[in-house]
Order: sequence, then structure tokens, then C-alpha cells
Amino acid sequence: MRRLGDQIDMRRLIRLKLKFLARLILKKYQPTIVAVTGSIGKTSAREAIYHVLREKLSVRMSRKNYNNEFGVPLTIIGAASPGRDLGGWFQIFWLAGRRLLFRDPDYPRVLILEMGADRPGDLAYLTRIATPMVALVTNVSPAHLEYFGSVAEVQKEKQVLVENVDRQGLVVLNHDNEATRQMAAASRARVLTYGLKPGADLQAQDLVFNFTKGSYELAGLNCKLNRQGAVVPLFLDNVLTEGALSAALAAVAVGLYFDLNLVEIAAALRDFSLPPGRMNILPGIKHTFIIDDTYNSSPEAAMSALDILGRIKVEETARKYAVLGEMLELGSYTEEGHRAVGAKLAASGIDGLIAVGEKARDIIRGATEAGMADDYIFYFDRTEEAGRFLQNRLKAGDIVLVKGSQGARLERIVKEIMAEPERAGELLVRQGRGVAG
Repeated sequence: MRRLGDQIDMRRLIRLKLKFLARLILKKYQPTIVAVTGSIGKTSAREAIYHVLREKLSVRMSRKNYNNEFGVPLTIIGAASPGRDLGGWFQIFWLAGRRLLFRDPDYPRVLILEMGADRPGDLAYLTRIATPMVALVTNVSPAHLEYFGSVAEVQKEKQVLVENVDRQGLVVLNHDNEATRQMAAASRARVLTYGLKPGADLQAQDLVFNFTKGSYELAGLNCKLNRQGAVVPLFLDNVLTEGALSAALAAVAVGLYFDLNLVEIAAALRDFSLPPGRMNILPGIKHTFIIDDTYNSSPEAAMSALDILGRIKVEETARKYAVLGEMLELGSYTEEGHRAVGAKLAASGIDGLIAVGEKARDIIRGATEAGMADDYIFYFDRTEEAGRFLQNRLKAGDIVLVKGSQGARLERIVKEIMAEPERAGELLVRQGRGVAG
């Protein structure tokens, strides 16, 4: 017990030192802080913003999942987490000291900081380290309800970011999400909204999804971008989801704050692609195809992914499968959320459900209650079992969606059925070290 207490004390000491050093570095270098939060879509939006700004500005973004009380200061310092290596932490403190003693001419002028909120008070803590000049809220939905209790409490937590933006700054809100849209009233700064629904300041219209039937080649998504009557075409060659489009629209809003014009922003986004584990198309074994969405999951995100799978046309002999893992940290919404996903699957014209993990049994219940036949539903406790089952069942032309919470670790299933498992380190999520905190 004493050793555990020592570890907790050391963790607390490291956290306080990181906070102190990060605040001093920000005070010295005065970068513009762009902060990104939301129940879903944070990382994709962060990547899209970086994609837009990097050509014109000196910019750094959070790496991997560096969005907590350890990751945010590490991003500010410009260092990777050494994990439990105490010597590595001393090297980081030494690096931070150098940043303070000697001016670094290459320190970025813009920091894009992803800010997560697992518990009440997280965003208040992070904004005391780094006060944003630009704040983006991507979404409010049932996530981390184990600690928040209700969506209203999640909304209250995310709104902390909005409330901390200076009057001279910008608040960017997802118009399509009602709880996010409501935050405009709490902002002292100018508000710019984005979305697909009418009324957004930046609205995507006339969407075209280009997914070549038969070959399953990703040909991207294109639309018209309407900014209060000014319309420009927007081509996203490497993505196929409305979630990716939403991230791109958020990046447009941030780009406008930095005085970029719509045409150059649209050009920068053309080759934007999502990070690993976020609705990426991968070649599978036996000439099959995988939609890898294994980074994380929530009921809303799972239903969105199922909608995309349902829209894809396949050859008559091919089948569409959804491999769905349990969704964590939903609190009292756990059973209802899983059942809703099952009902959505049954209504989406998907040929088979492979559920993984105890909580995923409620996905099965939702699917059967919605009329899906038991013959097309399969359950596994372990990812290894599900992977072996798919290896034997898949046939040429089949397409497989794989999605679950981080703790479900369904990327292991993707590795089992992908055509090039030797590229897992490059193409899949959670394949390396360096997780913050």
C-alpha cells in the first residue's frame, strides 16, 4: 500500500510540475491557443485544423491522445510521454527549463490543443493551464456518463471551454448538435457555426459520396460550401463520412479566423484524411474490405457508422458485416444505448452482426427485437475468437465494419483480417507506445 501511495504522490508531483512549466512557457512565447473538445470528433477536427493551418503558419498540435492533464502540458512543452520512466520525466523538465532560459526561435505561433473531459472539472483544470483564443466544441452526446450522470452535465462541462474565450477570440460550434448549438448564448466572443443543417454560418450542401461499386475504391466526398451566400466547391478525396466533413467544416471556421480565404482553405483540405481507426477503408483478406472505426465508440457514433455501411452498394454475392464491441463509460445509458445501436443495425440492411464483449449482448437484444434473425447474429467474449471466426467466414467482395470503445481493443480483429498485417503499426490505432499520462 505504501508503494502505491508513493506512486500516486509521484504522479501528482509530475502533474503539478508539468502544469507550472507549461504555464510559464505559454507566458513567454504567447502562442495563439486553439482548443478542441467534444464528446466525439475531437481528434478528427484537430487533424483537419492542423491540415489547414500548417501551410501558412508555424503550428503544433496535440499528438495521439494527449488531451488530459499530462498530455496538454506535454504538447505545450513539445515532448513525448516517457510513461513510468522517472529519468525520462527529468529530461522533460530539463527540456522545459531550456525553453524558458533560452528562446527557441522555432517555437510554434499556434498550438492546437485537444482537451478531453472524463470527469467534471477536467476542462476547468486544462483551461487554467492554457486559455484558448479559439475554442471548438464538436459535439455533446452520451459519453463518460459514468462520471457525469447525464448529457446535461456533459454539456455543462464542455461549455467551460466556451466561457473561457476572450472577447477578441472565436467560438466555433457544431450547428447540427442541439446541445452544442445552445452554447452560443454563453460566449463572450464571436460565434461561428458549421454543419449540414440550414442556419449554420458555414453549411455543406449537395453532398456526393463517391465509393466505386465493385472495386470498393475510395473516391471521396464532395459538396458545396456555403458561407452566408458565398459558395465554393469542397472536395475531400480521402474520406467518406459526414463526420470527416464535419471536421473539415470546423477547420474552415478556424482557418477564417487566421485570415485564410475559402478557396485556399478548400484546396488545403483536398488531401485531408482521418487518423487511424476512424472510418478508414483497408483491404482485407480474400479480397474483402474493412471499414476500420476502432479508435472509440459511442451509441451516436456507432449508429452513424452503421448508416454509412448501410448505404454502400455491394455485389449480389457479397455480404455486409458489422463487428461491434461493447461501449464503455455510458453509466445508466449503457443498456439503452447498446439496444439502440442494435435496432439501427437491423434497420440498415446489414447481413451479419458479430458482437464482442459482455455489454454488447444488449446490441444483440436490440437487433433481435427489431426483427434481425438469430441465424445472422454471433457473439464472442474475446477479440481473438471473433477474428478467427471472420477469417473462416469472409468471402470475396464482403465488407466489414469494425467498431468499439477503446477498451474493447477491436483493432486486434482488424489486424487478424487485414490483407497486410505487417503494416498494422502504420495503419491501425494503438500499435505503439507514448500514451500520455
